[in-house]
Amino acid sequence: MPRTYKHVKELEPKVFEMKNQGYTNREIAEHIGLEKVQLRNMITRHNQRQKKIEAGVEIRKKGRQPKGYKTPEHEKDYEIRRLKMENSLLRDFLRHAGRR
Repeated sequence: MPRTYKHVKELEPKVFEMKNQGYTNREIAEHIGLEKVQLRNMITRHNQRQKKIEAGVEIRKKGRQPKGYKTPEHEKDYEIRRLKMENSLLRDFLRHAGRR
């Protein structure tokens, strides 16, 4: 049965609902309009993603990062450097003002 394009993530709830009802991969694939191998790959990717989530591993997108992208670690390091610089400037100001 030909199908119009739908993102695989949109099909996952229906696939796993049918899987819980006892349908085989072949029956699910025919109902949705996928090949049996495509369905098996989709289920495998979903299971791998769930294992990573349960293990606490951050799931990142594949491919090259956008220009100017900074990871949370870089953001944290930048904030620490900025605060240290601000702290030293305030300390120097207080010394010159005669407060210390």
